Amino acid sequence: MAQVNCTQVTEFVLVGLTERQELKMPLFVVFLSIYLCTVAGNLGLILVIRTDARLNTPMYFFLSNLAFVDFCYSSVITPKMLGNFLYKQNVISFNACAAQLGCFLTFMVSECLLLASMAYDRYAAIFNPLLYMVTMSPAICIQLVAVPYSYSFLMALFHTVVTFSLSYGHSNIINHFYCDDMPLLRLTCSDTDSKQLSILVCAGITFITSVLIVFVSYMFILSAILRMHSAEGRRKAFSTCSSHMMAVSLFYGTLIFMYLQPSTEHSLDTDKMASVFYTVIIPMLNPLIYSLRNKDVKDALKKFVEKIFIIPLVNMEKGFSSGPVGFLSDLAVHVVFE
Repeated sequence: MAQVNCTQVTEFVLVGLTERQELKMPLFVVFLSIYLCTVAGNLGLILVIRTDARLNTPMYFFLSNLAFVDFCYSSVITPKMLGNFLYKQNVISFNACAAQLGCFLTFMVSECLLLASMAYDRYAAIFNPLLYMVTMSPAICIQLVAVPYSYSFLMALFHTVVTFSLSYGHSNIINHFYCDDMPLLRLTCSDTDSKQLSILVCAGITFITSVLIVFVSYMFILSAILRMHSAEGRRKAFSTCSSHMMAVSLFYGTLIFMYLQPSTEHSLDTDKMASVFYTVIIPMLNPLIYSLRNKDVKDALKKFVEKIFIIPLVNMEKGFSSGPVGFLSDLAVHVVFE
């Protein structure tokens, strides 16, 4: 595009999911509930893993990092998204928009690569369990987390600097509920061919690398499972792997839809619906997919709740002549553990 009649903007207006006023308050309630569940689920999962010595294993180390990324990922997007439902115009400054894009890309790519690291961890645990703690030493685990964080930060920094070095001016209305590359490129007066090519190349390299790691890991995992003589061992292995593959399929599937299609095929309204899924829904689902079906985590959560809430109530009841606190403690035990 020719760079004409273009003045640098100082702020953008986010259109949001919908402009229909009658839908905004119900959607606000729905997404606020989802966000609160996301925060409680991911921070709760991190707290339980960090406070229970039985969960001091590589698998839960990766899981706590995934929960951290999901919490940050959702917190970068959802609060501003909720503002779209409350305000007539949801304005975001130029610098805040750049910061949101940079953080979003950092955590999105981190999650993509962490899923690959978790696939390798499951391969090490199932393919050669006797050497698992040697293969997945603390140093190796830290490297498998540090590399995704470092790579994602550098890639996000590069794309953010390039995007916000372009000229904007003929419009400052972003047809989205957060600052993302594709809707921003619709507003620029500058030529975007090189930028769109860099998005395609970087997304393709990241995606293909992650998928190859997951695919190869699961080929070895499948081979190891088929060689197991114990039906119970096969069942547990399939259960663990099915949860991970479900999350991988959901996350990678939406990324393919969003970023690995030609720009001429992009519909921003359709992209918004896909974005809701992987920026809002998946961070809420991951604690359920990965942990609440896991007996060790459920036992640790039960122990944590008992230590924080039930035991203090019982101890308080001992200091009272009457028994209302005892009734409350019995009620709490029934609600939590029955």
